Amino acid sequence: MQVSVRDNNVEQALRALKKKLQREGVFREMKLKQHFEKPSVKKAREQAEAVRRARKLARKKAQREGMV
Repeated sequence: MQVSVRDNNVEQALRALKKKLQREGVFREMKLKQHFEKPSVKKAREQAEAVRRARKLARKKAQREGMV
């Protein structure tokens, strides 16, 4: 990942870097890896996340089609 610094504006470059890392999910992944997670807990969490994503996608699709 690369961020360019323009006109010695390091603060702006740092904000851009943090935004990119946030979008990539690096912070979330670091937080999850701080402690061991049992495989059964990990599987349940991932399934819950998949359900959440599917519901969100269906909600957005229904909203685009004018149902809601």
